[in-house]
Amino acid sequence: MNDSIGNLEEMVLLLVMTLEPKAYAISLANEYKKIKKKSISTPAIHTVLKRLVSKGFLSSKAGEGTPERGGRSKVYYSLTKDGYAAIKEVQTQREQLWANAGKPQFT
Repeated sequence: MNDSIGNLEEMVLLLVMTLEPKAYAISLANEYKKIKKKSISTPAIHTVLKRLVSKGFLSSKAGEGTPERGGRSKVYYSLTKDGYAAIKEVQTQREQLWANAGKPQFT
């Protein structure tokens, strides 16, 4: 299993943490747009979510079907213990880099 995560995967993990228990593809895309000031397609979000589930960093469960969705259910996502460990490791690495970075010398 590849336990490394890219920038978009990091962002999605953090968004899931923020939106739990209401983290599903559309809510994640909407929050992404609000924070990043740019949109992300629903298929792109679904691709990242599937990848994070396959890595064991997220779990998913189907909610109840709704009339607005023609009886289809939303799929809600939750962070797993491994997902939390992965995102904490990224945070630790970033904090170490910032702590070791000198003040930039602009020319």
